[in-house]
Amino acid sequence: MFSTGQLVFAILFFISFVAIIIMSYKKDLKGLKGSYSGIRWVIIGFICFVSLLVILKKLSVS
Repeated sequence: MFSTGQLVFAILFFISFVAIIIMSYKKDLKGLKGSYSGIRWVIIGFICFVSLLVILKKLSVS
């Protein structure tokens, strides 16, 4: 399906992409410590909202 060169390129690209993302995250983490203090409640609210939608969808199908 893919040639050997394409597979090597894809693997090297993926490894370098992940490495750059990790380095950028570590660099930005120092400046973002206090910026997202209440994000946990937003995530919990979003998960509850999506769960409620799924439950209502399951109840309406039955």
